[in-house]
Amino acid sequence: MSDKNSISSEMHDLVIIGAGPAGLTAGIYAARDKHDVVLLEKLSPGGQVLTTDFVENYPGFPEGISGFELMDRIKKQAERFGLTIISHEVQEVDWGGSIKQLSLDSGLMNARSIIVATGAKPRKVGIEGEDLLTGKGVSYCGTCDGPFYREAVVAVIGGGDTAVQEAVFLTRFARKVYVIHRRDELRATKIIQERAFANEKVEFIWDTVPISIEGETGVERLRLRNVKNREESTLNVEGVFVLVGTRPVTEFLDGAVALDEQGFIKVDRRQETSVPGIFAAGDVTSENPRQIATAVGEGTSAALYAEKYLEAQEG
Repeated sequence: MSDKNSISSEMHDLVIIGAGPAGLTAGIYAARDKHDVVLLEKLSPGGQVLTTDFVENYPGFPEGISGFELMDRIKKQAERFGLTIISHEVQEVDWGGSIKQLSLDSGLMNARSIIVATGAKPRKVGIEGEDLLTGKGVSYCGTCDGPFYREAVVAVIGGGDTAVQEAVFLTRFARKVYVIHRRDELRATKIIQERAFANEKVEFIWDTVPISIEGETGVERLRLRNVKNREESTLNVEGVFVLVGTRPVTEFLDGAVALDEQGFIKVDRRQETSVPGIFAAGDVTSENPRQIATAVGEGTSAALYAEKYLEAQEG
């Protein structure tokens, strides 16, 4: 069962927050073991992976697989074991007692244990014009918005795996893709770098940071500054893709569990947070390499240790 909108007033053994790779995997394990488990997701199940054009480093798919298809398969597997996925957003939490309470957008829900798997969302560069032109030429997902830029000139800001991979993807539509990176070498893995360097549509602008995005009704140009000689320049583009990392979705926790300096949830080797009975998994956790395989592994551990926690409470 899935996509239900009614909130049960009964107590649940386990509530999972977030339906990305970590949350769905935790749901598979918990539902398969016949626990009273509910998964809450405010958007579509699948998380950030849904916006990934192609996944080629997840075990079991030697030819690669689209992000959408991979997550659809995981979701169907979870549903096969009877996992209930409810479309609601968690707004506040009260985890001070043995019973964990969640304030949702349309009611309350109680649980004996919780797994937080809310993931992370794109980080902004915080420059002038970014907010004003978001959705008007400024995007945080090349896979989502690439088709809008056929034969256009666009810029990608960033130098990690996602930025470089998305830059290559954008060449399917754009006639030119500039990659703007603050250093003189990329952080992306070598195989991804090689593909970008070999693509004649991709051009790198090194040692450079953006200082503003300009345009009247849409993106028209990007103001840049060289970090070494401080010289400023203008780059005429029709789209800007900001791909400079992610930030955790933890605002709703409001101090309920310990976070690191960047806002990611601190967990131990059992994926347990600073609050007994509250576990976390996937991109929302501290010191996570932000990989699908890692999220799946953490989701597995969180579900298994949540089960041990519940057994101890009953005992």
